[in-house]
Amino acid sequence: MSKAIIIGAGTAGPAVAQLLTQQGWEAPVFEARPSLDPAEGLFLNVAVNGRRVLERLGVVDRLVSDGHPAGLMEMYSGKGRLLAMVPNGPAGKPASGGVVVRRGWLQQVLWESAAKAGVHIHTGRRVVRVDESTRGVRVHFDDGAVEEGDIVIGADGVGSRVRRFIDPEVQAEFTGLIGAGGFARVPDLVPTPGVQRFVFGRRSFFGYLVREDGTVYWFANATASEPPSQDRPADSADVLAQLRALHRDDPDPVPTILRNTVGPVGSYPIFRLPTVPRWWKGRAVALGDAVHATSPSAGQGASLALEDAVSLAAALSHNPDHERAFAAFQADRQQRAEKVVAYAAEIDRQKKTSGNHLAVAFRDLLLPLFLRNATKDTRYDWVFDYHLPAMKHADNQPGGARDQ
Repeated sequence: MSKAIIIGAGTAGPAVAQLLTQQGWEAPVFEARPSLDPAEGLFLNVAVNGRRVLERLGVVDRLVSDGHPAGLMEMYSGKGRLLAMVPNGPAGKPASGGVVVRRGWLQQVLWESAAKAGVHIHTGRRVVRVDESTRGVRVHFDDGAVEEGDIVIGADGVGSRVRRFIDPEVQAEFTGLIGAGGFARVPDLVPTPGVQRFVFGRRSFFGYLVREDGTVYWFANATASEPPSQDRPADSADVLAQLRALHRDDPDPVPTILRNTVGPVGSYPIFRLPTVPRWWKGRAVALGDAVHATSPSAGQGASLALEDAVSLAAALSHNPDHERAFAAFQADRQQRAEKVVAYAAEIDRQKKTSGNHLAVAFRDLLLPLFLRNATKDTRYDWVFDYHLPAMKHADNQPGGARDQ
């Protein structure tokens, strides 16, 4: 039996592990975090292209059972004027709109599904080094343990250790945005079924939705010239105080949501990888944010990672040689992924006009003109149109086992 060592148990890792296990591989996953915390993280959009992968994994219904369908995005100015209504999915297909879920819930669903498929997820194991030989790979962990396999798959995010092994020169690019977010309970705030709302605030960009039970999911994107130091994580209370100041003049319910926020507020610099020349080297390959990290502005980070998982598993099922499989995977995915990263960067630029009064006025004047027919505009349907490749049956799985 061939063995793939998978690093990272966020989105792509458990998904590709399950798909490879179904193909007859041994595919253990190694995660640096000590355990799965279903309450960890904020929330994200799972677009229809990502849900197609989850449907193949048999978990889409479970995921959306605790999701907020948001097939429509309402854009407001900092004065409370509705600027545009934009589909969060293919134009004219509301049933294919995005679903917003808690990040921890998505990971819980994927971990449970992978475990049922026979995948073993090891926690508290951080990679320190990858070695390769003609016989296989050896992955060294910070606890002194060493894992041997035929290939190693890096699903370990924008700071990927596996990508550093493949190409140590690649560096992530700061987007100029700081992300923050949390949850709130606002008395009498009306739910927003099927909708997520966005406000181009005077000093910071703000987004929110209200679930049927009254829970508010919210986030903010503030402009910054450089990322904050990672040596001194921001205090939750300080972050919330800063956000309340940034949004103090914005239309309700934005200030009210911030006043009624409950629980900790997360804050993080947003990075992207516009292009990574090599996604693989020898017996190592990377996927997801490790090779095409994108800002959340396109709502595609999780969905692209899920697409990668099925593409890589399909390539390995069709190619007896791992290098040919990795090359086919990169050829299938790179152009599309980089196009989405660039699309998200264009949206980021609109967010960063906040604070520049002339730029804000210009944007608020032009956006309604550009987006007046957005609900019928099919030019961006390509974002959601990835069609999943077929897998070979497990009996035909080529293996690529280590030399004995």
